[in-house]
Amino acid sequence: DMRAGHAGAGQWGDVTDVNSRSIGIELVNTGAHPFPEPQMAALKLLLADIMERWSVSPERVIGHSDMAPDRKCDPGPHFDWRRLARQGLSVWPDKDTAPTGDFFALAKRIGYPPQGDPDTVLAAFRLRFRPGAEGPVTPADIAMAADLARRFPVDRDAAST
Repeated sequence: DMRAGHAGAGQWGDVTDVNSRSIGIELVNTGAHPFPEPQMAALKLLLADIMERWSVSPERVIGHSDMAPDRKCDPGPHFDWRRLARQGLSVWPDKDTAPTGDFFALAKRIGYPPQGDPDTVLAAFRLRFRPGAEGPVTPADIAMAADLARRFPVDRDAAST
């Protein structure tokens, strides 16, 4: 009776019913411009409270575009994920990690849905970690995914968005 309906169809790691295992925060933004400072400040307070209350770790904080890359693009390229990571509310990869491994296998280990078009997974990863990057997989993509997969492999028992 407390199941969310915000996430819709999607997957994070092995969790295929994200709605039953998530807390949704909706932010108002068209995606065409940066998020206003008051909105980001309010998000910081709300997210920190939710994470503490429900024991959500930073690697479990994801966007719609992470868990449903084939149909969702929010919060979009102007959302400041790095800022949240600096505040301990999300994760950010170290691009200086050696670019070793297959990008798509690494993305799956992080939690990105394994099914579907590989270009869609790459686009979702870049939307969050390398906005504006285009073209085929690069060593920078692989290095960032390798760092995240090494440090924050997705917990297969739960998901939070």
